[in-house]
Amino acid sequence: MVDPAPPTLRVALELPDTDAEGPGRRYAIWVQGCPLRCAGCCNAELLTFGGGRLVAPADLIARILAGPATEGITLLGGEPFAQAAGLAVVAGAVRAAGLGVMVFTGFTLDDLRARDDPAVARLLAATDLLVDGTFDRARPDTRRRWVGSTNQRTHALTTRYDPESTAFYAPRTTELRLSDGRLIVSGWPLTGALP
Repeated sequence: MVDPAPPTLRVALELPDTDAEGPGRRYAIWVQGCPLRCAGCCNAELLTFGGGRLVAPADLIARILAGPATEGITLLGGEPFAQAAGLAVVAGAVRAAGLGVMVFTGFTLDDLRARDDPAVARLLAATDLLVDGTFDRARPDTRRRWVGSTNQRTHALTTRYDPESTAFYAPRTTELRLSDGRLIVSGWPLTGALP
């Protein structure tokens, strides 16, 4: 029996070369749609499942592998595990090509592991570094890089990254880009960090 084609992804934004969304230079992909609705979400425009554009996993993989040399990819949202089947294909392919995979999720690792969902299990298996937990705007994290609130946890699911390294506690990076008349802000600016 032939495996069915992976579902088409709904992608809001791709940044082929950033160092604001995880360790090293990364290809960042923000998926569209999130069921969690955290108060104060920094990507509120990505909550609806109807936005973004449809992307075939194979096309996304081709762009990642043909793009600038990077350490890996970062999957953000929206909620990546709401599109686990397609993203598992992407993550597995880029891992096979030697790149690292970092995923941000509002679900906890324990919740994800408890699900009876093979697609979620495949995406977890293809993830090196997971940042989990809902964003809590009353508990901003000003110590750790790439984490929004103190309740969120960083899990090294492989030995590729060490969350205790100084890179995870370095000053935050915020990138501003002008693209096709749109201002794109990536990274997590602290209140008052920008003039």
